[in-house]
Amino acid sequence: MTVTLIVTLALSVLIGVSLGLLGGGGSILTVPILTYVAGLPAKEAIAASLFVVGTTSVVSVISHARKGRVKWRTGLVFGGASMAGAFGGGLLGGHVPGTILMIAFALMMVATAAAMIRGRKKSAAPGEDGDGARKLPVVKVILEGLVVGLVTGLVGAGGGFLVVPALVLLGGLSMPAAVGTSLVVIAMKSFAGLGGYLTSVQLDWGLVAGVTVAAILGSLVGARLTGIIPEAALREGFGFFVLAMGVFVLVQELPSPAGPIVGVVGGAAVAAVLLCRYVVRSCPMHRARQRTPVLESV
Repeated sequence: MTVTLIVTLALSVLIGVSLGLLGGGGSILTVPILTYVAGLPAKEAIAASLFVVGTTSVVSVISHARKGRVKWRTGLVFGGASMAGAFGGGLLGGHVPGTILMIAFALMMVATAAAMIRGRKKSAAPGEDGDGARKLPVVKVILEGLVVGLVTGLVGAGGGFLVVPALVLLGGLSMPAAVGTSLVVIAMKSFAGLGGYLTSVQLDWGLVAGVTVAAILGSLVGARLTGIIPEAALREGFGFFVLAMGVFVLVQELPSPAGPIVGVVGGAAVAAVLLCRYVVRSCPMHRARQRTPVLESV
């Protein structure tokens, strides 16, 4: 038990590093760590991850706010809508079989990995000045917030990598402001989703507190690494890791023979993407990767 706890806490540091460095990805790591390392049931792992990620996001947002990277009005509008969706998702998740939740979580991991590997533009959205100065489309932001919150509350995932693009496209924020503001949204909807789960799930608060402290320490490390490790390279590498983890969870949760089949097909897909990305020069993904620095330097 002691060894398990030590391994769990050590891995939990990566949760904070992800949030502090990438502005997202915390829940993608938290749920598998709590499920397959700490041995928590799926529902407890998802509920605990909401607390861990929410608390870590609150700590991480402080440094962003000091640098003026948090747009409070946009964050509070989006976050308020996300809280309503997340609370409903948490209520619903408490009554859904754990296997279904883990399969849904794994599918979210695969979608998140695809977004991370593909990358995102760092330029401001068209028609705005990079500071979110254009008029906020409140109705669209609220609807998007409800959907994102529902997904997060239900499966405990879909944080920054859903929120950041929405803030750029709908809120008109620059990438730095979107990352900082997303942490406000993530914190709000994580605690709302937790509230929904606590109506039907009991948590080991000692374990949750230990994981949270480790994640917070990791977020401080992640903040210090910002600017040292190239974000694009780190995000891409982390994306492949998340993709492999998503396939692993599907193999674990799907009944035979579906699980082994998904494992073989998923492993082949990961290998094909790696070859296309780094080896085969004629592959479109390889060419896109080579052009990225040129586009970002313009």
